[in-house]
Amino acid sequence: MMRGARIARVTAGVAVLLGMAGLSVALVPPYVENWRLQRYVNEMIDDPATATLPPEVIKTRMVSKAAALGLPLRSEDIKVTPSGNAIRIDSLYLVHIDVAGYAVDLHFRPAAGGN
Repeated sequence: MMRGARIARVTAGVAVLLGMAGLSVALVPPYVENWRLQRYVNEMIDDPATATLPPEVIKTRMVSKAAALGLPLRSEDIKVTPSGNAIRIDSLYLVHIDVAGYAVDLHFRPAAGGN
């Protein structure tokens, strides 16, 4: 009887670990790609030439980078605000993920620049 209970606990533990691994496989990639997009936004802000660009050019560059990363960022999701000789870039986009019949909406807000 003790052996059967132990096998059941080990089996349940393995099932939980496999479930967590599967969840990670689904959830980690959007976070990694968002991190890459955030790095790109930071690089844009660090380049003084970016502040001289029209907001639509900045938005187009961000949308292109997001598309290359497989992220659903649209021009309407991006706000470019001039601030003296600098700019502020704010964005918000949603990644929808279905995992084992459960829907998850991840909200990402890449932003950088002066206030």
